[in-house]
Amino acid sequence: MQAGVKPRIGIIGTGAIGGFYGVMLARAGFDVHFLLRSEFGPVAEGGLRVDSAVHGALTLNPVQAYRSAADMPPCDWLLVGAKTTSNADLAPAIIQAAAEGAKVLLLQNGLDVEDDLRPLLPDSLHLLGGLCLICVHRVAPGVIAHQALGAVNIGYHSGPCRDQAERMAIVEQGAGLFRTAGVDSQAMPDLQQARWQKLVWNVPYNGLSVLLDASTTPLMADGDSRGLIQALMGEVVRGAQACGHHIAPGYAEYLFAMTEKMPDYWPSMYHDYSHQRALELEAIYSRPLAAAKRAGCELPKIEALYQALAYIDRRNR
Repeated sequence: MQAGVKPRIGIIGTGAIGGFYGVMLARAGFDVHFLLRSEFGPVAEGGLRVDSAVHGALTLNPVQAYRSAADMPPCDWLLVGAKTTSNADLAPAIIQAAAEGAKVLLLQNGLDVEDDLRPLLPDSLHLLGGLCLICVHRVAPGVIAHQALGAVNIGYHSGPCRDQAERMAIVEQGAGLFRTAGVDSQAMPDLQQARWQKLVWNVPYNGLSVLLDASTTPLMADGDSRGLIQALMGEVVRGAQACGHHIAPGYAEYLFAMTEKMPDYWPSMYHDYSHQRALELEAIYSRPLAAAKRAGCELPKIEALYQALAYIDRRNR
């Protein structure tokens, strides 16, 4: 890719996350290509719409939409917005849509989500992780509601870069794409630490929304659920520290206060549950629990939540 030429961006999984960031990037002038499956028809005909409480009503029409990755042009960046439960199946599409030396950015929650995908990709591809701090959900085919926030924190996982300086240069390049599109984005020197930080929010709110059939506002309004959220947050911090990752003092309290000010929000796991899709229990609960246990740290409340969710998930599907 020549200097000064904007990179071509592919979206693998055009749901709420992929759709939102894809629309933002396309409106900023990037050449963005969207891979869709069930929603290809509605999006190809009617475009994508984001109803944003932050940015207003955003539309992208026409959309460069594809049913098959084989039909996409070679992309310099591939943003993967699909659920972690399908990561192992994404490799063929990523390989087909990737330009030489492409950067693959997983916009997903959970721990070690890149590990299933890395062995299936060519060594020449860079693999990165992105943590999205955003309240967004899909309303209908091609229609996305964005309630609040939107920042993306990015870290390097693996690939042909030889040293940390090269890795950070690529991470900064990725963060720069989002900033150009008006999205706050930070380059993270330690991807694992960044993933543990995101778990401080994801572990309590995702799981409790399913277990207690409650969105964030009622969860924050009840004394018992507030106490449980804080206890779960505390266990995530303890697990991260046991695994050698520094979580800044007051970080959990900051996320708790931030959620109190947010508009009422149903986390993504609840939407998966309501549509009888597989819950992302491996990435958000099982792997962090196993990592903490290997470090000699038990997280009993998170383990109890995980066991309850595993039962609910099996019964639901």
